Amino acid sequence: MGAKRGEGSWGAMGAAETPAGRLRRRFPTYGDLDRRARRRIARFAYDFVAGGVGDGAPNVAHNRAAMDAVRIVPRYARDVSAVSTATRLFGRDYAMPLGVAPMGNVGMVWPEADAILAAAAQQARIPYVSSTVANVGMERLAAIAPDVFWFQLYGLPADAHAISVDLIRRAEAVGAHALVLTLDVPMRQKRVHDIRNGLVVPFRYRPRTLRDIALAPFWALEMLRRGQPRFENMRKYVGEEAGVGELAGFVHRHMTTGVTWDDIARFRDLWPRALVLKGLQHPEDAERAAALGVDGVWVSNHGGRQFDAAPASIDTVPAIAAALGGRAKVLYDGSVRSGLDVFRALAVGADFAFAGRAFLLAVAALGREGGAHATAAFMEELRTTFAQAGARSVEEAARCCVLHPNAVRFEREEGNAMPQEAPRLRVLDPGEGRSHSGGLARTGEDARTINEPERLP
Repeated sequence: MGAKRGEGSWGAMGAAETPAGRLRRRFPTYGDLDRRARRRIARFAYDFVAGGVGDGAPNVAHNRAAMDAVRIVPRYARDVSAVSTATRLFGRDYAMPLGVAPMGNVGMVWPEADAILAAAAQQARIPYVSSTVANVGMERLAAIAPDVFWFQLYGLPADAHAISVDLIRRAEAVGAHALVLTLDVPMRQKRVHDIRNGLVVPFRYRPRTLRDIALAPFWALEMLRRGQPRFENMRKYVGEEAGVGELAGFVHRHMTTGVTWDDIARFRDLWPRALVLKGLQHPEDAERAAALGVDGVWVSNHGGRQFDAAPASIDTVPAIAAALGGRAKVLYDGSVRSGLDVFRALAVGADFAFAGRAFLLAVAALGREGGAHATAAFMEELRTTFAQAGARSVEEAARCCVLHPNAVRFEREEGNAMPQEAPRLRVLDPGEGRSHSGGLARTGEDARTINEPERLP
């Protein structure tokens, strides 16, 4: 017998008979959204967001395996009836310790994806970080998400960073609450999926490209209606009437090199609000950032899209958090696909986590409903993870007991350093019980890190 109208019911989470509830029932996990997105959008667009650097994108898989290896030891018989995921970062309050990571050229995945995610972040009260190479201009995105808007900067070094400086001033003028300076793209990398797909902007209609478009009719119709993605932040420097090809060519020519420590010091002086360095994985780099007055260090390997020999991001968080010692906040991204993954990041030492693909694939799969679907799913999963682990707040989550077998561990090496040099760091080799310079640790049982839990009331 079915329940009568107005009666209560028992059932799976997300089963409410509302449009949002029906979506949660059909697409409850990252994997469900990923499969839907793969079928719904052009193959070259899917590969652009899901792929990484190197043949087979090994670092993407490495990030996932390392995340799955982190284990949380739960505590029970605690009152978890009033779990709170709320937190404070750089003087602002957010609903949970998760934000939307910067992603460039997402209009290729779904038209207006930048605006969809900005609106979802504003509604959910979580940070939205807009990319230099977004397909919606920062002025419009800041108006959509005024309470949560951050801006990410890639360096454009020509004319002593004249455009970089102007972008910083524009970000300040629109009210960006933080500036995120990305460091881990010193030059373009070899993304094999994109090379094989012949991916360029504007699209070139080769037979393979035409086949991909024909197999994704909903995506193709949206592209026809909205037009190909443009790098809108660059219009000021190319011309308001610049076409897709002119804007893309400008980005290709001018985003050519990385950013130096001298540049960082200059940008620190220019920017009056919170400054975050994104892409650091070595404790010495984190310490240098703190010495320059940086407010946050964002541990990241660019989602496995930049250097396929880099360690998994989650595995370098504990060492960087220890090196900073609270002098700067630790932010994190890398295979954050669920509320459990957010909790794992907090447990190993991060203050805040960010997700990219999880949000963008939700938009690819569901269109305009995708942003709100993803934020609601993360919030639901994070609250249940807090309760299951026995944590009632972000502070308690950070003090939980965690098993982290692959954590990269560093040891200071004073002896061989020249007097004018900072002490070097040796990477511990837990398998041998020895330490060595010039390589990454081999991980094993002896590398297991267990945070001694504090007694909680």
